[in-house]
Amino acid sequence: MNFRSIAVECFGPVQRISHNRPEFRNAESRELLDELDQAITTAVEDDAVRVIVLAGKGDHFSAGHDLKEAQRERSGFSVEQRWMYEERRYFDYCLRILNAPKPIIAQVQGACIAGGLMVANMCDIIIASEDAFFADPVVHTLGAAAVEVLIHPWVLGQRKARELLYTGGRLSAAEAEKLGMINRVVPREELEATTLAMAEKIAEAPPFALRILKRSLNRTLDAQGFSVALAAHFDTHQLSHQSEAFQSARSVGLDGAIKKS
Repeated sequence: MNFRSIAVECFGPVQRISHNRPEFRNAESRELLDELDQAITTAVEDDAVRVIVLAGKGDHFSAGHDLKEAQRERSGFSVEQRWMYEERRYFDYCLRILNAPKPIIAQVQGACIAGGLMVANMCDIIIASEDAFFADPVVHTLGAAAVEVLIHPWVLGQRKARELLYTGGRLSAAEAEKLGMINRVVPREELEATTLAMAEKIAEAPPFALRILKRSLNRTLDAQGFSVALAAHFDTHQLSHQSEAFQSARSVGLDGAIKKS
């Protein structure tokens, strides 16, 4: 397949799918998200692929939503149009990563912000370089109720999630590991090799056993109300688009939020 905004590489039973817009800090455009979803779907259907790695080319995993594109192409969206766009590309695409029947590892360096944070946290395992940082600043920068998928309290705990979201601050890789959001922190020069080594080790396990184990782990979350909570927040997030704060940010230009973050 010929992709323009992502890169796909194969390492035996491991397939790495990378954000590939390094000149834009791997901001997630419509095209990038569509291609990412297509590549993941294809990898899931390919029996030769046992483990998937999601990564980012260049200095950053992803700076999140492409706000310049959003301002240019979607600033005039109606409530219905915005709902359908975000439900498909932010909510549904994320859940397809989460529910993919194969293990997925996020390989994170540099910025992992907002939409990028959502994507990384849909993965089974996160390995980060020492320079990685994690943030969801949209309450402060856009006046919106966090990002579309409120994964934060599930991976950080309630107290730290509230601090991160209310202040619009950042978590270093070391802090994220201590809190249990990520699995391992390594020097930048060791990130690719460490991630690939873990992926290859996981790929040694029988695929069907991994498939049903992942289903059980996800069902454990659902037994605690995970899916219902995510769906409820998506509705709340959509409501926040109608707030005065968000309307003000949109009238000035959503791309201005990039400087704040």
